[in-house]
Amino acid sequence: MISSMVIVGGGQAGAQAVDTLRREGFAGRLVLVSDEPELPYQRPPLSKKYLSAELAADRLLFRHRAFYDEHRVELKLGVRAVRLDAAQRSLQLDNGENLTYDRLLLCLGAVSRPITCPGAKLIGVHYLRTLADVAPIRAAFKPGARAVIIGGGYIGLETAATASKMGCEVTVLEMADRVMNRVVAPTVSQYFAQEHFAHGIKLLCDVRVVAVEGGRRAEQVVCADGSRYQADIVIVGVGALANTELAEAAGLRCDNGILVDEYCRSSDPWIYAAGDCTNHPSLRFGRRVRLESVDNAFEQAKAAAFNMLGRPTVHDRVPWFWSDQYDNKLLIVGLPQDHDRQVLRGDPGSRSFSVCYLKGRELLAVEAINQSKDYMAGRKLISDRAMMDPEKLRDVNIGLKEAV
Repeated sequence: MISSMVIVGGGQAGAQAVDTLRREGFAGRLVLVSDEPELPYQRPPLSKKYLSAELAADRLLFRHRAFYDEHRVELKLGVRAVRLDAAQRSLQLDNGENLTYDRLLLCLGAVSRPITCPGAKLIGVHYLRTLADVAPIRAAFKPGARAVIIGGGYIGLETAATASKMGCEVTVLEMADRVMNRVVAPTVSQYFAQEHFAHGIKLLCDVRVVAVEGGRRAEQVVCADGSRYQADIVIVGVGALANTELAEAAGLRCDNGILVDEYCRSSDPWIYAAGDCTNHPSLRFGRRVRLESVDNAFEQAKAAAFNMLGRPTVHDRVPWFWSDQYDNKLLIVGLPQDHDRQVLRGDPGSRSFSVCYLKGRELLAVEAINQSKDYMAGRKLISDRAMMDPEKLRDVNIGLKEAV
């Protein structure tokens, strides 16, 4: 009989697992451990409406305290799990408490990838990943403040858009030859670069940061070509790393994330994992993936909860992602790796277009910019392994579904 379940991590995956376990009738002891003092909250608004103070902190919460009380969820907030003994099925917390479990779910998320150049730890160098990170950044984003953002990915560009809106003078430094180079097509990179230029952002690619200089506080960012950029605040957004320290120390198999099977089960049969910390099989795409995605965390946590209850449930969703920058919504569904053709639907000049990725004629992924219809149709078509007609795809007057 399963009498005790422990969840480590207070993000999207942890919150969803709690909800699913109680909703599906688990009546035993349920403990949620989070190293942050806040109730579980949404992270995507941190670089957007919460950073700009358009959204209050209580609007970030998945559930209010009354929900956890009503459903008898023991909250261990502001407490870190420091040691996992898989053989004894016990979890030690940094407050000295020891929790035993019948099933354990690790929702450890990811941590910001740090820069290691000289000056990286000066006051004024910030990362944006948690609620606590926002306050000092918001305080520095004053009209006329010089904000230098290292990294032109989702976080860097979303933060740049928010900083610009708040009146800052913004410089974005990207090491690759284009922004969002790992996740979107060149056409999409160019479109968003132009959007940032139009809003007064100084955006530079092919530049490598080699130092942050200043006394105690960051004052300028230095690049390998000798260029220097004055800064009142520096934001680092150069990617994230799976948080696997606890799992690795416990002997769980890890490789760019905690290795789990299609049932979200780790190399220990009583330990499951979900969300950004996992490396899991994608049956649809025939390979292992580690996804930093709200939807993946949500769906994987649901599947993990069912499996922890002894109800075999395969996690095999087509992943999707989004980014909001100014009044643009980028929606991505599927994974474009292994494609051999890109098909552009629409004119980027119209501010509404899509890029479709094909392998042969099979649709692998869609990047939709202010074009939600293509995104919605793409979700089902990719799941169904639809074969497309490239010529029809190019014609925006033909719906995506009719291009099969």
